[in-house]
Amino acid sequence: MDMHTAEASLDRTAWAPGQVGNWAGNVSFCATSVHRPTSMEELGAVVAGHDRVKVVGRGYSFSTVADTAGALVRLDGMPKVVEVDAGRRQVRVAAGTTFTELGPYLHRQGFALPNLGSLPHVSVAGACATGTHGSGRGNPSIAAGVREVELVISDGKPIRLDRSSPGFGGSVTSLGALGIATHLTLDLVPAYDVEQYVWEGLGWPELVRDFDAITDCAYSVSVFTDWGGRHTVWVKRRVQDPLPDLSSTGAYPADGPRHPVAGMTVESCNAQQGAAGPWWERLPHLRADRLPGAGGELHSEYFVPLDRAREALEAVRGLRDVIGPVLRGSELRTQASEETWLSPGHGRDSLAIHFTWRADADGVGRVIPALELALAPFAPRPHWGGLFAMKPEQLAASYPRWEDFQALRAALDPAGVFRNAFTTRHFG
Repeated sequence: MDMHTAEASLDRTAWAPGQVGNWAGNVSFCATSVHRPTSMEELGAVVAGHDRVKVVGRGYSFSTVADTAGALVRLDGMPKVVEVDAGRRQVRVAAGTTFTELGPYLHRQGFALPNLGSLPHVSVAGACATGTHGSGRGNPSIAAGVREVELVISDGKPIRLDRSSPGFGGSVTSLGALGIATHLTLDLVPAYDVEQYVWEGLGWPELVRDFDAITDCAYSVSVFTDWGGRHTVWVKRRVQDPLPDLSSTGAYPADGPRHPVAGMTVESCNAQQGAAGPWWERLPHLRADRLPGAGGELHSEYFVPLDRAREALEAVRGLRDVIGPVLRGSELRTQASEETWLSPGHGRDSLAIHFTWRADADGVGRVIPALELALAPFAPRPHWGGLFAMKPEQLAASYPRWEDFQALRAALDPAGVFRNAFTTRHFG
């Protein structure tokens, strides 16, 4: 593996006072200016007036996907827009809106999103641009529910793409490489309530043997593991669905609330032990009214074909002594196939293997190449917002619509206004 690429992905720049950085503190942006436009006109002028522009959401990516050596744009000053069309079951929302803001509003209107990620504090556009997802064998990423995206492109003018547009498949999970998303329209479903249960005491042989049954036992299921002896299953059941029973696996219900990461306090977690609540409160692991933490951790995630999940799990477990010193914990989730071009779940049902690392950039930089080598037989795809070291040719070979996305970039951003070191490194 290319250690230079691994080091480039793990930005070690100091987080200087006054600089704009990400939540984890491992990336300090190189922007020469930061802009918070308050209107479409101001946003268009910023884009048209700079050679290099990138937009940043809430800063929860661990890679340099949103970094730029030019103008950095934040959308938190733009007008708040949440427009529900009940007849069409869709919502048009301003890109900088967080799921913490959107979820309660939709629920009051009698609607919901099909799924959410682990924490609701991220922005809608940022989550879609990087392929953020929840869990569930029938649930694709959040971006798969987008039916229309509005962009400000390199000349500062707005365009609109919907599912009938030729380039739509590349416009949602786009890494901010096509333009600045200003509004998205998403599909809705009727509002629903969810109960959350934690099962613990699951052994490794039983996890591998019963993996399909475990991950298919409820609407959304996550397995937390240290790749050694501790495995817990977080089951999120819609209240109208059957109540899962994992006792046949040897697991048993937790006798109190748990945090998914060992050593963390449970106060930041959503209610467990079967306490029903609205979808926006229960699908994320972490509470909307609490900050998810103060950083101090790094993240990576890899998607492999779901039909090879058992092989991939054994391959990672074989590295537990290598990754153990820098690992805080792992989460295993499933994701349904989708057509979004750069989604890690494009064209295949997937197992997503997530790693929460200690804040040790050097240590993580050493283990990531070994991890990717172990996963190489399974054509892994990384989460774009996480840390990874895969070479451009590996990424290109894993995405059937890679060249289509390259052509779309050339068409919408011929001057490379939205190019940055991240896109140059991975796309040329």
